[in-house]
Amino acid sequence: MLLPILAILAGFGLLVWSSDIFVDGASAIARLLGVSPLVIGITIVGFGTSAPEMLISTFAALEGAPQLAIGNAIGSNIANIALVLGVTTIICAVTIESRLLKLELPILVGAMFFGYIMISDGFITALDAILLFVVLIAILSWLVRDAMSKRTGEEDTLAAQVSDELDEQHLSMRKASLYFMVGLAVLLASSKMLVWGATVVATHFGVSELVIGLTIVAIGTSLPELAASISSARKGEADIAIGNVIGSNLFNILAVMAIPGLIAKTTVPADALSRDYPIMLVLTIVMVLMAFRFGREQATIGRVAGIGFFAAFIAYQVMLFMGVR
Repeated sequence: MLLPILAILAGFGLLVWSSDIFVDGASAIARLLGVSPLVIGITIVGFGTSAPEMLISTFAALEGAPQLAIGNAIGSNIANIALVLGVTTIICAVTIESRLLKLELPILVGAMFFGYIMISDGFITALDAILLFVVLIAILSWLVRDAMSKRTGEEDTLAAQVSDELDEQHLSMRKASLYFMVGLAVLLASSKMLVWGATVVATHFGVSELVIGLTIVAIGTSLPELAASISSARKGEADIAIGNVIGSNLFNILAVMAIPGLIAKTTVPADALSRDYPIMLVLTIVMVLMAFRFGREQATIGRVAGIGFFAAFIAYQVMLFMGVR
């Protein structure tokens, strides 16, 4: 049992490191090829922060543990809001200024409802998976077109913050390519290690794959978002911090959750439909309401809200391990 536990711990550590390297490399390559910071912020950063979840979902489905993959997708979204956003705003209040992010927030809620419709019959089929991917591509395409068509002399704050982050990297194409390839290779290896360790531990202790995915694996795969969001918020780049959460959650629900269905028809656990997905949806709606409260131009999610999110995360974890249904 020692080896699987070590595999989980090592997998977590390597996952955080490789995800950061991978995103830095991919973003720098895109910038060097002339891609605008705004497009990088919408697509590459969102995809990069969800890369661990996508790889883990793939390996879990291939190794006959699709419920772990579903738990990872839903649990990561819960962790991104209640843990990542909660801890980040406890440390430093997050003020949302980007017009683009305020556009993405209601879209995220719509994507959540669409995802629930797709799995409400208790299965994820190949058709369900394809539809989820199509919706993700359509959303990203529309966001990019909208952002680029409405650019004026005053740049969106998200674009400005992403541009500043990229300017700090000073990566050549050769170094950026090395970051990308090394990051991807280590992501693959650490994801494989984590899935193997988690499934062995789940089997040994008689814990369901769903719960392991919702807890241990979800927390582990949300660590890159946690580190990135805290770092961005402390630098005054609040829009990147909230953008990490929104982008990652979009990819998780429309791509990560879809992957098992592409590999084989997958049964969705009843608990995921009746307990976990609704909790994820409620947390998302609360986050959106906070971002639009009082109709202000700028909305700040502060320490009190952060404590509330974090308390909800702890309560949810306790509920899972106590076996409350």
